Amino acid sequence: MIFDTQTAKKTAEVLLQINAIKLKPKEPFTWASGWQSPIYCDNRIVLSFPPVRNFIREQMAKFIEREYGKPDVIAGVATGAIGIGMLVAEYLGLPFVYVRPEAKKHGRQNQIEGFIQKGQNVVVVEDLISTGNSSLNAVKALKANEVNVKGMVAIFSYGFEVAANNFKEANITLHTLSNYKNLLQQAVDTNYITEKELETLSDWNANPSEWNAN
Repeated sequence: MIFDTQTAKKTAEVLLQINAIKLKPKEPFTWASGWQSPIYCDNRIVLSFPPVRNFIREQMAKFIEREYGKPDVIAGVATGAIGIGMLVAEYLGLPFVYVRPEAKKHGRQNQIEGFIQKGQNVVVVEDLISTGNSSLNAVKALKANEVNVKGMVAIFSYGFEVAANNFKEANITLHTLSNYKNLLQQAVDTNYITEKELETLSDWNANPSEWNAN
């Protein structure tokens, strides 16, 4: 679920302004999952725009404090959420760790980088939620280290039903600054997309695994 409507609208606005959202309905992107998509969201671009990253950092940090109090550690999901997760941790004056997709094959063979202890309370920071699988893989790694994962906060979610089901099954609460519904509304309101593009984007979101540009 989103933090609140005002934050969702403002987040969608700034993501569009900095071109973190790419639209290519006729030449769709191919995700790692194999899905074709007319839209691509690269929230790492946020880090290159100080006013935007400060807005996102503060909104996330203040929400975490309201929702969870002060956790012991902030954990970012590698690689996309390392930067914003560290900024949130710095704002809150908390330790930071990040979680790799899998353990390194060399050295200390860490999957979690940074100092973390059994029993600590952790909030996970993510940049983008699609199916939720990679995000929940990080949660699994943290739980294997016997810490308490209080919840996850992310910049943006595509709002897929499969993601909602995955988080529900894992018993992890997810809150996002904005989501696909608010993004499309903001894009229409600012003439960022046409009515035809809106139709294409809505069709894709309803059935992303089967959608194709033809």
